[in-house]
Amino acid sequence: MPNACTHPEHHVHGSRAFVAEVERQCELRGLRLTAIRANALQLLADAGRPIKAYDLLDLMKQTHGAAAPPTVYRALDFLLEHGFIHKLSSINAFVACHHPGSASHAVPFLICDRCHSAAELEDEQVAGLLDARARALGFMPRAQTVEVHGLCANCAAAGPESAVNHS
Repeated sequence: MPNACTHPEHHVHGSRAFVAEVERQCELRGLRLTAIRANALQLLADAGRPIKAYDLLDLMKQTHGAAAPPTVYRALDFLLEHGFIHKLSSINAFVACHHPGSASHAVPFLICDRCHSAAELEDEQVAGLLDARARALGFMPRAQTVEVHGLCANCAAAGPESAVNHS
């Protein structure tokens, strides 16, 4: 599914370039990107789609045989905290952030229910409207995550929605 960001020049394309940018950001921010964290990040970037924590654990065991769930969750927590990945709560999965230089930004996601791809839809108008509406109601927003489910263009062209896999 193509990325639908309104600011494509801010994107990091390719998993190696993405990991290199995260390494650079860690250095700039004084953060420690351990080998385990870097491995988790590389695996997420290589996947190009959302990955569940236990699937990531299985992948990590191939290179770090002793990897355990707490190890993976600590790596994911670090990467989330610093804005290098996103958590898609509706499918309980993680995906690499295409804007590793931005520690926080509001990103609606378009999630395909058939092929499980996810695209960041960075749209400042959508984020601004949600923030403004919340504040108008006296709500003080701290973070936004909007997840829109449906079919990506490829899956929609492939056939009827009745074949959607909800796993």
